Amino acid sequence: MDWGRAKNVLIFAFLGLNLLLCYQLWMDLREQVSANLDFTSLSKETQAVMEQKGIRILSPIPAATPKLPAITYSYSSEGQNEPLVKLENPIDSKLIYSSFSELSKALEGQIPDIASYRFDSQESDVGTFVLHPLVQEKWSLFRVRLELITSEQKIVAYRWPKIELGASSGEGEQKVLPASQALSSLIEKYFPLDAVVKEIELGYYGELFNSESQVASPMWRFILEDGSTYYVDAISADIISPKTTE
Repeated sequence: MDWGRAKNVLIFAFLGLNLLLCYQLWMDLREQVSANLDFTSLSKETQAVMEQKGIRILSPIPAATPKLPAITYSYSSEGQNEPLVKLENPIDSKLIYSSFSELSKALEGQIPDIASYRFDSQESDVGTFVLHPLVQEKWSLFRVRLELITSEQKIVAYRWPKIELGASSGEGEQKVLPASQALSSLIEKYFPLDAVVKEIELGYYGELFNSESQVASPMWRFILEDGSTYYVDAISADIISPKTTE
């Protein structure tokens, strides 16, 4: 028996098998992504506009339409301009990615109510982790920011927003409009050519001005790959784009 030839045959056989397995894995992942990014909730007209404008959506389109109330809160914008507060005991910054609950426990003695905040990877940047306060322990209050400052892979300081969440505004709970409906309006009227949607999230929209009491409505937030952020009121369907603050 020619062992050298047999060895080469086995090597090529294993290579072929590995290529087949890799192809099958790629097909499975592609099918999984396609299942998650289900565009059937969008009308054919909206899908046609997507194709014409070269718009891509990399985020799943949420199907849930919970009933949510408007909420009241008080906020002082001066908190975002105050000096940083240094931590007495810096914390490993990797914890924010591996286990936020563990990070919260490590910081709860140094940062008030940090467990009532949620990490926002989309708004965070090099040197600064951004967190938003939670409404009903579930929904982010967008734009109001708790900033964790990092240096040499350690969280070394923070800037805490002066905010107090109140009860619902008294208008009662209303079913939010579907994310697909909000997305359709943006695709057809607001998104630029070749826009890439990388995140869709339901939360609340926080106005950034001083007030004893103000109202926040449920909002769909859409973030594009270029960093642009669009908000759609989940009750009235009003749109706040990067070109307007109204």
